Amino acid sequence: MSHLKGISVPHRKNTAESAPVQMGAPTVAYYPTVQHIGAPAVPVVKAGDEVFVGTLIAEAGGFVSSPIYSGVSGKVKSVDGTLQPSGAFVPTVTVECDGLQTVDGSLAPPDVHDTESFIEALRRSGVVGLGGAGFPTAVKLGVKDLSKIEHIVINGAECEPYLTGDTRTMLDRAEEIGEGIELCRKYLGVSSFIIGIEKNKPGCIREMRSLAARHAGMRVTVLPSVYPQGAEKVLVYNTTKRMIKEGQLPIDQGVIVINVTTLASVARYIKTGMPLTEKCVTVAGGAVAKPQNVIAPIGTPVGEVFDFCGGFKSEPYKLLYGGPMMGIAIADKSAPVLKQTNGLIALTKDEAAVRPTTPCIRCGRCTNVCPLGLAPVAIAAANDATDMEALEKLKVNLCMECGCCSYVCPAKRPLVQQNKLAKASLRDWQNKKKEKETDKK
Repeated sequence: MSHLKGISVPHRKNTAESAPVQMGAPTVAYYPTVQHIGAPAVPVVKAGDEVFVGTLIAEAGGFVSSPIYSGVSGKVKSVDGTLQPSGAFVPTVTVECDGLQTVDGSLAPPDVHDTESFIEALRRSGVVGLGGAGFPTAVKLGVKDLSKIEHIVINGAECEPYLTGDTRTMLDRAEEIGEGIELCRKYLGVSSFIIGIEKNKPGCIREMRSLAARHAGMRVTVLPSVYPQGAEKVLVYNTTKRMIKEGQLPIDQGVIVINVTTLASVARYIKTGMPLTEKCVTVAGGAVAKPQNVIAPIGTPVGEVFDFCGGFKSEPYKLLYGGPMMGIAIADKSAPVLKQTNGLIALTKDEAAVRPTTPCIRCGRCTNVCPLGLAPVAIAAANDATDMEALEKLKVNLCMECGCCSYVCPAKRPLVQQNKLAKASLRDWQNKKKEKETDKK
């Protein structure tokens, strides 16, 4: 098997040639304290406080957490709970912007001189997985036994339709990618760097091959344009031929995976001292008047980003954070740009129409395209029967929720949603099982 399975999806990378345009300050900015995987950040400001671009407004709330910095200058209006598109109700810092974008005068490049200070700088940077996952970068790179790291795989696949922010990073910020590589070489002792890029990005391939010629141990792997090429397990297998098994992390196979924009952002912070305060966002979809890549202050309401792109040429039927395969629906245009927001997609009714669901015809297409060989129909049946042992045997926890199964289903079954529910059911059952075993002891 040369590569894991997947599906062909329309690329719709119409903004690939659109160099990012800087957006000014919004009228108001919202900072939910959950913009990463792990514990929520803890607000350190209160109503009435003055903040600037780069001011700390919420500190990391635990080991797996990340600080949040203001992307605007102005005054804190409130620190209240708000409902997020994910369904979570979390503390949110609201800032009334003054439009000046004054930079915090206390910012300075961090003192990085060894591995410990490098990881500490990453903790302070606020950088998380910018491909959409949001895993704190300091935790990912903070491997206790550095000898375990054989390869750093740089994710430049960007396999979701519409999204081109990582494409622009490879085209516009190649030197920062190189600086990130040298930082990891120096402070993590890594000598092998593999950047995986889908073959539908020839400009990026040329740029990264040119970069590789200037950095020892770096090589480019050209990948088939097959979704979900950028998924961690798929990318690791297709670049190293190492299989991440159930319950394992990439480091268990000697690999760390880092998104290409994340790596460039690490280098920028180490060089400038400016924490993560803005994000390159692809604004696209059939309803958008002027699709383009926009650099927006984190915290900007998505409605203002769409307005910056000329608004809508037709009434949007669905708004999404991220791409159409794994994106999250946005119900309110006041929802903000977050650290992990890589796309804002406004789909027309024709693009987002939900077609009627019909009975399963047992065609097997869902299993045939699943990158991990799962059986979504069997998983759904086991979950409906509350058969937790069967869900364990069917390896439902391996599901990446990529949506390939739902995409190819001729009956339009909500297979990925059923897999999500099954994973949640199994997790609850396993936790209760562990509690019972602990009580017996």
